[in-house]
Amino acid sequence: MGRLFGTDGVRGRANADLTPEIALAVAAAAARVLAEHDRSHPPVAVVGRDPRASGEMLEAAVIAGLTSAGATVDRVGVLPTPGVAFLVGELQADLGVMLSASHNPMPDNGIKLFAAGGHKLPDEIEDEIEATLAVKWTRPVGARIGRVLDRFDGVERYIDHLVKVTPHRLDGLTVVVDCSNGAASVAAPEAYQRLGATVVPFAAEPDGLNINDDCGSSHLDGLRAAVLEHGADLGIAHDGDADRCLAVTAAGEPVDGDQIMAILALAMRDAGTLTGDTLVATVMSNLGLRLAMAEHGIRMIETKVGDRYVLEELRRSGLALGGEQSGHVVLPAYATTGDGLLTALQLMARMAATGRPLADLAGVMNRLPQVLINVPVTDRVAGASAPEVQDAVKAVEAELGGTGRVLLRPSGTEALVRVMVEAATHDAAQHAAERIAAVVRTV
Repeated sequence: MGRLFGTDGVRGRANADLTPEIALAVAAAAARVLAEHDRSHPPVAVVGRDPRASGEMLEAAVIAGLTSAGATVDRVGVLPTPGVAFLVGELQADLGVMLSASHNPMPDNGIKLFAAGGHKLPDEIEDEIEATLAVKWTRPVGARIGRVLDRFDGVERYIDHLVKVTPHRLDGLTVVVDCSNGAASVAAPEAYQRLGATVVPFAAEPDGLNINDDCGSSHLDGLRAAVLEHGADLGIAHDGDADRCLAVTAAGEPVDGDQIMAILALAMRDAGTLTGDTLVATVMSNLGLRLAMAEHGIRMIETKVGDRYVLEELRRSGLALGGEQSGHVVLPAYATTGDGLLTALQLMARMAATGRPLADLAGVMNRLPQVLINVPVTDRVAGASAPEVQDAVKAVEAELGGTGRVLLRPSGTEALVRVMVEAATHDAAQHAAERIAAVVRTV
């Protein structure tokens, strides 16, 4: 059996791959591991979920697992993932459990675990939890069984925090917010309204089945149409658990995570809060972001693809801003994980403070055309490292010079080699990517 934990917790098709039995076992094992690490008190866990139907079933299983191992549970109900992470720190809990499959379709679900303070669990603790699943144990009885406390003020506490850390009111802005029929459906409109924005909710009526259904950060067409229909200043798109934020200009043009990071980096530099004048992004961020940051004297550190690697670098280097092109942006001064609502508020605050439209602010970077070709291979590592493939990459890089770049990497989960090329024009990027892909296919 492969590793149970992926890059973002345990995920699968609910009641098929991710069953209540697995959820119960993982939760009980997590509580037991925490109890072993700190015997001073029974562990306390915050449990939240997004509104997908299977979350009700898995929430019951997780709570049963935690309490069966003696943990006390603060149940916060439907709340964005960053809200659960925030409450872990706010309530001084030992563990956070978020039930969500993020931007995945409704049939999927997942278990995300947070350590004390709301930080993602280190790999070694996840490995310890996984190993504990197979260890026989004696269940507590009587008064040592855990109890459940319903925290009805979770959303309010989270919104209060967001309002407190937003540097400028949003009066005069009209925003359409696509909540993806997910966990942000209550919190996002309320937070934005409380700071003075006129809010038009979109896809904010979750019924347990419609989460991420042709809406949210993976499907911007509906939001773009709504922004134009209402004459809004911008649109904001969240995913199912609201740890991502993408945007749309008043003209309906998309603004991705790279552009949002560029805007926030300049805002934070001007405010003196961009530690070391440094931004952390993954290797998949657009070359246009690197060129724009260099032009404005901001250093960039690149990490592997995945928000956990961005988080690790931010913590290791004590930096203040990082994220991914997908809209997963991390501001460690205010959040321990990507927070789509926090990101949106900081973005809108910049618009309000400068009086500049989003399109103007996003113009700080020129997003180079980017072409990605996934090439099926028998051996993804050999396919990416073959000498003839590397020679093809070097030839293309020499031709592009400083006007483009090549990123070739084996998929982490599939028998694919991913060929990504950026160039001054789409045709140039497409031609270069196809040249390299053709060589990969011969290996």
